Amino acid sequence: MKKLLLAPVLWASLTIPALADQLSLGQISDYLNSFTNAQSPFTQINADGTISTGTLYIKRPGKVRFEYNPPDAALVLAQAGAVAIFDTKLGGQPDTYPLSRTPLSIILAKTINLGQADMVTGVASDGTTTTVTAQDPENREYGSIDLIFTADPTELRQWVVKDDTGGATTVILGALETGGDLPNRLFDIEAQKLK
Repeated sequence: MKKLLLAPVLWASLTIPALADQLSLGQISDYLNSFTNAQSPFTQINADGTISTGTLYIKRPGKVRFEYNPPDAALVLAQAGAVAIFDTKLGGQPDTYPLSRTPLSIILAKTINLGQADMVTGVASDGTTTTVTAQDPENREYGSIDLIFTADPTELRQWVVKDDTGGATTVILGALETGGDLPNRLFDIEAQKLK
């Protein structure tokens, strides 16, 4: 009788897919350090619930470009320690902030070490993804970032930036293409100001 009762339990355990192990901070840091250049289509869910799409370009260290598709008229560039937000419909000078004031500076660093003291404030896994919550330990008031990774292979799939007012912006990546070379002009804030 005991064998008959255990049989369905054993069968069920064989048919349920194994959950992915939580990625370690070392594995995630190694993955992020494995590429200098990357690009991906993205979908952005803004804090007000609106949705934007575009293409993301990353060139580490310190450079990023969010090129938004119409009807959005925005372009976000990071270079030389600054982030510039352009409204291409209105023209004029961009809003500019120090890159260090944004949690994106964590993944744009020359060398990424998520195990650095106080940088990571949480790590969680739901069996499919690993979420790393991080913030600049010297500028906690500037917000935080949740980086969401899948395993086998390790890939950055999305992030959620939480600002100092409690607003959250989610960026969902498409296929992240790494390698190749991205020209520095893609990230040139001063050249963009002259357009």
